[in-house]
Amino acid sequence: MIDLYYWPTPNGHKVTLLLEELAEAGARLDYTVKPVNIGTGDQFAPGYLAISPNNKMPAIVDHAPDGGGAPLSVFESGAILLYLAEKTGRFLPTGLRERTAALEWLFWQMGGLGPMTGQYGHFHVYAPEPIDYAKTRYANEANRLLGVLDRRLAGRAFVAGDDYTIADMAIYPWIGVYDKAPIDMAPYPDVRRWHAHIAARPATVRAYALAAQVNPDAGKPMGEAEKKLLFGIEPKR
Repeated sequence: MIDLYYWPTPNGHKVTLLLEELAEAGARLDYTVKPVNIGTGDQFAPGYLAISPNNKMPAIVDHAPDGGGAPLSVFESGAILLYLAEKTGRFLPTGLRERTAALEWLFWQMGGLGPMTGQYGHFHVYAPEPIDYAKTRYANEANRLLGVLDRRLAGRAFVAGDDYTIADMAIYPWIGVYDKAPIDMAPYPDVRRWHAHIAARPATVRAYALAAQVNPDAGKPMGEAEKKLLFGIEPKR
């Protein structure tokens, strides 16, 4: 049994995508969702910090780790994807070149697409006042990274080749994140093709349906207290 500490954010979606794909592939890992409401500060609770010391979400606790022994906790979404893929032997190639490619693109997402797109969203959607330099800087970087991904996907079904891997699952939730500040995807036809294909997968549909169950208020404007908690933004006076 896996305890999944989850909130419906791009990083949270990565793990539900994999867990639902494992079920689809006949390698189901039973899991229980433990909501971590980051808007009310659940990520700072001492019990949660014991398994996720960086006070970020998601995290997991595997109650049946390979080799037995005490339950094993894992934090950081990329580490969780890698852990579960290795535990089940699914969605991570075993061939040297294919595995290397999948890991390259997993870490590309973790070190590039996620942080840069997150900063794009912060300065275009959440910042208390417009900062033109920051908005331009992160828009340019987000578009550069989309161009890198589009070139990689040209002539390929998925980022590591013919097979769907944890690298695709890591990248997918970070495409088209911000409805209030959408990035023009017209210049990236291969990203659009790839994204539409993943969106139609039954496991993707189930993973995103879970988001609405856990947080029915998703999409509503963020309150002042929530902004202060997440971003350190003081309420307007």
